[in-house]
Amino acid sequence: MKIAYSPCPNDTFIFHAWTHGLITGAPQLDVTYADIDITNHLATQQDGPDILKISYAALPWALSRYTLLSCGGALGRGCGPLVLTAGQGGTDDPSFLSGRRVAVPSERSTAYLLFRLWAAKHVPGGVGEIIVMPFHEIMPAVQKGSIDAGLVIHEARFTYPSYGLKLMADLGSWWESDTNLPIPLGAIIAKRTLDLAAITGWIRASVEYAWAHPEASAAYIMEHAQELAPEVAQAHIELYVNHFSADLGEQGYRAVEALLGRAAQEGLVPEIDLAALRG
Repeated sequence: MKIAYSPCPNDTFIFHAWTHGLITGAPQLDVTYADIDITNHLATQQDGPDILKISYAALPWALSRYTLLSCGGALGRGCGPLVLTAGQGGTDDPSFLSGRRVAVPSERSTAYLLFRLWAAKHVPGGVGEIIVMPFHEIMPAVQKGSIDAGLVIHEARFTYPSYGLKLMADLGSWWESDTNLPIPLGAIIAKRTLDLAAITGWIRASVEYAWAHPEASAAYIMEHAQELAPEVAQAHIELYVNHFSADLGEQGYRAVEALLGRAAQEGLVPEIDLAALRG
């Protein structure tokens, strides 16, 4: 069975047990490790993997062949994307972004969707050029001044001060204060033709194994952690792997419906049947 997810610590932590044959009855996985921008596009291809980790923002384009699973993804509080500017010339005034060049990790990422919803209210006249680049390249580009601001995700929450960067906005805090809901970041989807109940069970078992045996996945996580320090990788896991990873639940589904519903109203994503996401 083919699966694609990122090399980030939260994904390798969650899928370690299944990937290493530790889940009874689960088929062997053929894993592709890919940046979220790549998996978002894989989800639109006819011959895409059986299971994928994508941005919730990309979900409307994937639903013709895939369905949303209720576990394995990333939602939470205090874990949203950040808008950063360079340290010496940095500012926390959103009007600075008017007409400026901003780097984002994917045009179909939840981070970018939140950014567009936020910018519509806070950046007069809108931003200038949007440049898509792998998320680990964004902070160095802001630091060097080759772009004016960057939208960052994942472990950048913990490491951006080491690049001398300044926080302009925490889009997670903005979303939570505006909706009182968690932030829907990463979704797990599977092809509709598969045994979705079985796949959901195997993923949930992998999550539960990870929590019960956190030391078992340590080497695998660090192998793919892109030179992160162990303490940063652990902080990443603690932030993004939570009870929503085991089961979206009512609040999780409401958060997804709020994000995609607002985005559709703004013309940022295609309209979908939000009620159908609950399966």
